[in-house]
Amino acid sequence: MKTFSLAKLTSRLIAQCSILVFFITALEIIIMISPFAFFFYSVFNPVFKFIDHYPVTKWLTSFFLPHMILPPTSFLVVVRILGSILIVAGLFTFVICASQVYLGKIFKWGIVDKGLYRLIRHPQYLALVMWGFGMCILWPRFIVLASLSVMVVFYYFLAKDEERRMMARYGDSYRKYMLKTGMFFPRFIDERFWALIPSSLTRNIIAPLLAVSTLMASGFCLREITLRSIPFVTDENVTLVSILPEDNKLGKNALDNILKTQHGKQGSLLIPNKDYLAYLMPADYIMQGMIANTGSDFHLFKQHNTLTMITEWVVHPFEHLRSSPSLHMAKMHNVSPDFARRHHCPIGINDANLQCNNCPFRRVIIVEVDHATDEHLSGSGLLSFNTIRIPICYIDLNTSTGEIVNINKVEKVTAWQEVPTPAI
Repeated sequence: MKTFSLAKLTSRLIAQCSILVFFITALEIIIMISPFAFFFYSVFNPVFKFIDHYPVTKWLTSFFLPHMILPPTSFLVVVRILGSILIVAGLFTFVICASQVYLGKIFKWGIVDKGLYRLIRHPQYLALVMWGFGMCILWPRFIVLASLSVMVVFYYFLAKDEERRMMARYGDSYRKYMLKTGMFFPRFIDERFWALIPSSLTRNIIAPLLAVSTLMASGFCLREITLRSIPFVTDENVTLVSILPEDNKLGKNALDNILKTQHGKQGSLLIPNKDYLAYLMPADYIMQGMIANTGSDFHLFKQHNTLTMITEWVVHPFEHLRSSPSLHMAKMHNVSPDFARRHHCPIGINDANLQCNNCPFRRVIIVEVDHATDEHLSGSGLLSFNTIRIPICYIDLNTSTGEIVNINKVEKVTAWQEVPTPAI
């Protein structure tokens, strides 16, 4: 009996640890833009570096949905909006259901069978999984998706264990309650699903495997859809991708002007036998520090407005990416956004007649893409799992006139140093 209790305790401890791993990996998104970023990465970056070092596991640090690039298609826009909806709905549902349970314990109401509990027995677990799906969309690393799939499996077994305990405690009344409700979905859905797996022993094997394989397969499918959706512009050994969909029309001319400047130039930054990925963006694009270390204004963990940025990212995900650090600060201090952006322009353009909403100036960050193949890579091939991206420089240019304003070399790491950052 003691051995059985110890095994049960061990299994619950493993489950709780696995769930904790998911929350740590999912909350990386929040920690990354907080002042605690380097404390977090001093502990966890060795794990990320270890995973990122081996081809077999390197894909776990990659992203399967656009994170820096605004979604280029309606489908990906809907997926991104769904992420915000799931986070808000999951947290709201969890708080409501948890309140029911704990108030029921305080006032000794017995079995909680009101609200969502009238339809399903474990709405709290379902709410946390909804929140988890939302976090996977907002911070779409494969390792977050993998840890979510493990968490889903353990929630299933925790729910089964909880039902055994409730049966032991409440007997027939809980058995009747189970006959009227589904486990995670309403009973009519639950019955149809479990009818496909009649044996309870088989259920405990097939259901978890099905959950893990479905979740991971969905990640790979979404990555393939994402890569096929991005409009790349390639010339010679440089492929350019626009951060904003409306800048796609500027990509060809921007790339032509950059290559024209580099051709025949002594000390050219672009080497003919290397492959390069160039990101076209507004000069004050807020997340450029994830591509290269272009200055402290784009070190999000130094901005000390984490809560505001997270709220904006959930509630206004696309405007958040379009907004510069100065625009965020302007909102906080209630000053004119145009004034703030003009006086904090990274290129140094202080023109009162220049409107930020139709500014012709853009920044192009160029990264060298190292890979094991002897042939040149271009397009989505530069975003393959086993490539290494090394920041080289950033170039500021006027997309109307073709004038190159600045060319600046950067260090060979991002603003987050050696932490694996998103490429899309």
